[in-house]
Amino acid sequence: MSAPRRVGRVFARRSATGPPVDLVGSGKLDGSLIDWAFYRDGRRDERIGSYVDALTRARRGDGFVWIGLFQPNERQLAAIGAEFGLHPLALEDATEAHQRPKLEQYGDTLFAVLKTVRYVPHATMTATSEVVESGEVMVFCGPGFVITVRHGEHSALASLRQGLEKDPRRLAAGPGVVLHAIADHVVDSYLEVADQVQADIDQIEIEMFSPRGWRNIERVYQLKREVLELKRAVAPLTGPMRVLATGQHPLIADETRTYFRDVEDHLLRVKELVISFDELLSSILQAGLAQVQVAENEDMRRISAWVAIVAVPTLIAGIYGMNFDNMPELRWKSGYFVVLGAMAAACTVLYRLFKRNRWL
Repeated sequence: MSAPRRVGRVFARRSATGPPVDLVGSGKLDGSLIDWAFYRDGRRDERIGSYVDALTRARRGDGFVWIGLFQPNERQLAAIGAEFGLHPLALEDATEAHQRPKLEQYGDTLFAVLKTVRYVPHATMTATSEVVESGEVMVFCGPGFVITVRHGEHSALASLRQGLEKDPRRLAAGPGVVLHAIADHVVDSYLEVADQVQADIDQIEIEMFSPRGWRNIERVYQLKREVLELKRAVAPLTGPMRVLATGQHPLIADETRTYFRDVEDHLLRVKELVISFDELLSSILQAGLAQVQVAENEDMRRISAWVAIVAVPTLIAGIYGMNFDNMPELRWKSGYFVVLGAMAAACTVLYRLFKRNRWL
């Protein structure tokens, strides 16, 4: 039996026993449906204008349906789940969002969660600047269908769909190719964001080691928090990519598995970069704290030096200000000028001594 027919029978077994529900025409997906299409032999079949017809053909194994949703509510996902037999736990994750990147298998359906990231341009880095903005893409990949659920304005997949449609031979391999294309698209965005974050780190490193650079310590801490946001997207995804690159699943053809290995390689590269960013920012942060301590020590030495200089005339004035009758030198005609000269000389000697020792 051919692979499309085999997939079609599996889809027919696991779908609802009744006729397909027209989720598009009934308006159940209004407000969340971005695009849908039926693909046969890797080409978008424009002759299929009815969603019910497309779903019927997909169940027969003539192709597959790709539905794109944007931030659907619980009711809309429940309708999708009932039609395609999706697991309630996966539907709950897709509704709530803010999930950790993962790959789960429910029967013959794969459910993948990928975090998308976008670099937020900024003229200057401040202590409150947002550098990395994150979103999510959930993918239900099963026999005869692909359902993508997006959360976040920057997670659009329209250009990705158009790119796949230009390569019918590749798209003819089935839903697994769509899952790979989405993973590849997301990981490529990681690389782009990592390059831009690298530029920010280089700039703040230069500023930190400039005079009075410790004043930028809050900016370093903020950038470290943004790198942590990128790390939360990248690090947990390595496990799922490893499974897709090495595991066996009917939806993932051998050729597609090879492409997943390439995605895994890029992901590991990004992971290493993000880890190095985190370590570098920790070192810069420690250097900044050390600069603060050095600056405080220098200020204390300056204060101590001036206190010592001022203490000499204070001591002399205090001694000669005592009201004793029998004190020597009190009747000197030149005593006032001698005392002032002694004060000035002592202060000058102390000033030069502290200056030579770099206390002033």
